[in-house]
Amino acid sequence: MTSLVVGPRAQVGRRLLRSSPLTVTVSFVFVGLLIFLALFGPLLAPHGPESLNLATGLTTPNGEFWFGTDDLGRDVFSRTIYGVRYALFGPVLIVVGAFVIGNVLGLAAGYRGGLLDASIMRWVDLMYAVPGLLVTIVLIGVLGASYLLAVVVLVVLTSPFDTRIIRGVTLEQRSLPYVEAARTLGLPVRAILFRHIFPNILPISFANAFLNFAFSLVALSALSFLGLGIGPGTADWGRMLSESRLLLFDNPVAALAPGGMIVLTATSMNLIGDWLYDRLADRGRAR
Repeated sequence: MTSLVVGPRAQVGRRLLRSSPLTVTVSFVFVGLLIFLALFGPLLAPHGPESLNLATGLTTPNGEFWFGTDDLGRDVFSRTIYGVRYALFGPVLIVVGAFVIGNVLGLAAGYRGGLLDASIMRWVDLMYAVPGLLVTIVLIGVLGASYLLAVVVLVVLTSPFDTRIIRGVTLEQRSLPYVEAARTLGLPVRAILFRHIFPNILPISFANAFLNFAFSLVALSALSFLGLGIGPGTADWGRMLSESRLLLFDNPVAALAPGGMIVLTATSMNLIGDWLYDRLADRGRAR
């Protein structure tokens, strides 16, 4: 039962970690490095991601192969760099899709209310009750392993979380004087929602997008690890972790490198999202 006890010291420590300037700065620098590698990584990688070197075979880190090689002689360092693109591309698609769906439905539910609000929130409650990752595994298992299908399913499963958050802040904004003034002037509902309310809730929505990115990265990596995401042999961190899990005693770095990148990327995005939320949430409410 000790795992259920979260004392004040633990809460304060987590808050200090999130708000520490050094921690946030390191997170921003790391994410900036990932974006740089996604754009220019192929120019920096010493070897191709699919280059086989059967003569070399499995090796530990050395001067030529910084992270060693896997059992097919592929350079783990180069494959880790190439994996940045998949680590950013899929989660970004999920974040953008959930952002659009969640904001549109959340604004409509929070502003309109009534039957529309009840219908949207029952769908949200249903999605909350569904074990998302398990449903994704079942759907992909039935329809066939596909990276694009995994992205689409995760967009549908992630958008309810955005919808509930946006609905809540829209309810707060709906009763403020500037919305009442817009109604009095006879502005159309679309103008009130997207020209007046949406800019005021955008900071919270934007901060939440970083948290969604971390969830999406871990979910896609888990699917790739299970063989339900990216294809075999692709330089994807989840797939690399799955293929290298049996090499822990021969070349531990082959498994630790992609696994560590998943953890560091998700943690950095979570810290940035928490930092943005703490800085922008009150400002969005005040506006």
